[in-house]
Amino acid sequence: MGMTYKKAGVDIHKANVFVGTIKRYTKLTVRPGASGRIGGFGGTFDLKAAGYKDPVLVSSTDGVGTKLKIAFIVNKHDTVGIDMVAMNVNDVLTTGAEPLFFLDYIATGKIEKKVLVDVVKGIAEGCRQAGCALVGGETAEMPAFYKKGEYDLAGFCVGAVERGQIIDSTDMKIGDIVVGLESSGLHANGYSLVRKIFSRAELKALAKELLKPTRIYVKPILELKKKIRIKGIAHITGGAFLEKIPRIVPKDKKLVIVKGSWTIPEIFMRIQAKGKIAETEMFRTFNMGLGMVIVIRPEDFRVAKKVFDGYRIKSWVVGSIEKGRRGVKIICGL
Repeated sequence: MGMTYKKAGVDIHKANVFVGTIKRYTKLTVRPGASGRIGGFGGTFDLKAAGYKDPVLVSSTDGVGTKLKIAFIVNKHDTVGIDMVAMNVNDVLTTGAEPLFFLDYIATGKIEKKVLVDVVKGIAEGCRQAGCALVGGETAEMPAFYKKGEYDLAGFCVGAVERGQIIDSTDMKIGDIVVGLESSGLHANGYSLVRKIFSRAELKALAKELLKPTRIYVKPILELKKKIRIKGIAHITGGAFLEKIPRIVPKDKKLVIVKGSWTIPEIFMRIQAKGKIAETEMFRTFNMGLGMVIVIRPEDFRVAKKVFDGYRIKSWVVGSIEKGRRGVKIICGL
């Protein structure tokens, strides 16, 4: 008998069985506008059925990065899918857009059904938290391309916002306050540095902390948006305070962050001490306990805090908008 695709390492039947297994998880993410069907050549979404009149589409694509290496070490795969969704939906959210639908891409050397089902469970859970539909994806089996037991994840999200409700920082004023929203840990950034600092044994011991899934801020931000004017939103990921936050600052203003105005989790202190990392590098690489910041009027903070408290998300006034050249300045508090 001659060569077959299966003998070359790709089992199409096994892949089809996997797709059939995960359909029940995708059904958990159905929302108005989405058909809920999976397995076709493309996913559909009806903007009119979702309630939009003059929508602008917003998209994002991202992955999980080397945080996956921690999942491989401890053989825990049910949270990294949440990270993948979070990295995308939180980016879409910064414009004021509601995430509508999500597609995933999973690549591996060999399909291990139990592992990948756990991954998809996490993706579905992330979509559920964000209120968006998982409408499709791709699972690529590529023998000899990935190490045994390893895989990679990437995702693509599309959201929508009514044209007149886009958050673009144009009405940001001197005296507006910066509100920091508590992160759930490292989220999905800085892991290449973390893996250089700690040994494999230390990473394994810290895995529970390091694998905490990225917090998804969609529902509280969309609720708050209905109550007050949000003037700017920054998702603190790679580049963190020094490279991501400046994107939302007008060119004739600067954003001042007051260190000490929020609680920095112990894990960041441990990373800094073990790696002898300069403070500037910490604020460039890690979220330091703030996964997102928003800019609002001072008089709106009480409303904002009440909303975030309702979602059990701690929030602090961590800075303000001041006159100056565009950028972020971090100062020490009292």
